Amino acid sequence: MTTLIRGGQVVSPSGAVTADVLVDGETIAAVGAPGTLAGDETIDATGKYVLPGGIDAHTHMEMPFGGTHSVDSFETGTIAAAWGGTTTIIDFAVQAKGTSLLSTLDKWHAKADGNCAIDYGFHMIVSDVNDSSLKEMRACVDGGVGSFKMFMAYPGVFYSTDGEILRAMQQAREIGATIMMHAENGIAIDELAAQAVAAGNTDPVQHGLTRPPELEGEATSRAIRLAQVTGSPLYIVHLSAAQALAAVAEARDNGQNVFAETCPQYLYLSIEDLAKPDFEGAKFVASPPLREKSHQADLWRGLRTNDLSVVSTDHCPFCFKDQKELGRGDFRAIPNGIPGVEHRMDLLHQGVVAGEISLGRWVETCSATPARMFGLYPRKGVIAAGSDADIVVYDPAATQTLSAATHHMNVDYSAYEGFSLTGKVHTVLSRGRVVVSPDGFHGSPGHGKFLSRELNQYLN
Repeated sequence: MTTLIRGGQVVSPSGAVTADVLVDGETIAAVGAPGTLAGDETIDATGKYVLPGGIDAHTHMEMPFGGTHSVDSFETGTIAAAWGGTTTIIDFAVQAKGTSLLSTLDKWHAKADGNCAIDYGFHMIVSDVNDSSLKEMRACVDGGVGSFKMFMAYPGVFYSTDGEILRAMQQAREIGATIMMHAENGIAIDELAAQAVAAGNTDPVQHGLTRPPELEGEATSRAIRLAQVTGSPLYIVHLSAAQALAAVAEARDNGQNVFAETCPQYLYLSIEDLAKPDFEGAKFVASPPLREKSHQADLWRGLRTNDLSVVSTDHCPFCFKDQKELGRGDFRAIPNGIPGVEHRMDLLHQGVVAGEISLGRWVETCSATPARMFGLYPRKGVIAAGSDADIVVYDPAATQTLSAATHHMNVDYSAYEGFSLTGKVHTVLSRGRVVVSPDGFHGSPGHGKFLSRELNQYLN
């Protein structure tokens, strides 16, 4: 059975062209001039964009945190992603202290296998740097996982010392892997947080005030210097602050292999949300925290200049009731995370509508670049013959209002409640199968396959 997607504007990083797309089985068979292809079934894309499926390279499904866990399972989270035009996620397998990387990877495979509605891959979180885990990094690469996240924050949980980071970077350089870094100065932050609580300042806004942007900038600069010393590539996750962006831009201008992502929450939300009364601010607690609105213009500019290469979500949903509420009386106990896997493509399209980024840049940051960055191109991230038929038909004229009442994520609030957006997903294909159409969801858990990834294609 072949499917013809007819009459749409096929969008790539270089812009949009009117073309028809023929899907045969799980792959794209041809892209041709309008009227030159024929299929057994037809999807009319007239007046709509035809995009490569979105790739969210930073999600946390079923992630343990502070005695609880994020509430989206691999099933609910990937269904929500599909509704929003994301057809691939890369989730984080979280190594606990005292455990091995390979046993951790096996554990995450068991969580995801047979439960995902779209394709998926993994990154490894390295929280226990020792001779054994460093050796296991090579085995992880052999298993299709070539990216390793480390933390300069969360002492006692995920935190790594500069020496441990140095050793992991040396190993990454040796095996061709990429180190991903949560860059905040956790030692200083914990002291500021303790001082705030001792002074009786316990509201959610203190989460932002005790994690100032200067300490994100400092940690980012330090990570860049360690990468420079070791020759390791570096990918800064969820960059939120102008100070951190300046450090990344300087390193890139000097020719260093430093990359960075930001997230929609840092483009649209601010510390004013953290300061909402009656503990409502807890809904917006994530790390790094939401910043003053003045940082948003810098981040949009970073996306235009490619100093910010990727937009991911850091999707890590905790319900307000019973989970976020664990931090009443002490903001340090609020589970960190904001839900967003369903809304990334729409929120970034709003940046196109507002003139912040181009149509091509939207597709580049949300699909093409993450595919290359994490070893999936051209299987993913492009509308081209031979590529997987992960395709989004997107209606740029449709309007929608985001709300917890209508979203598909398994969480009891929306960080973007009441946001009115222009543009909406019309139809989504995952490896040739229509999983979302105007009349509902047609996918199923288990359709999604594990993606064994190559190394960073910008480097290898």
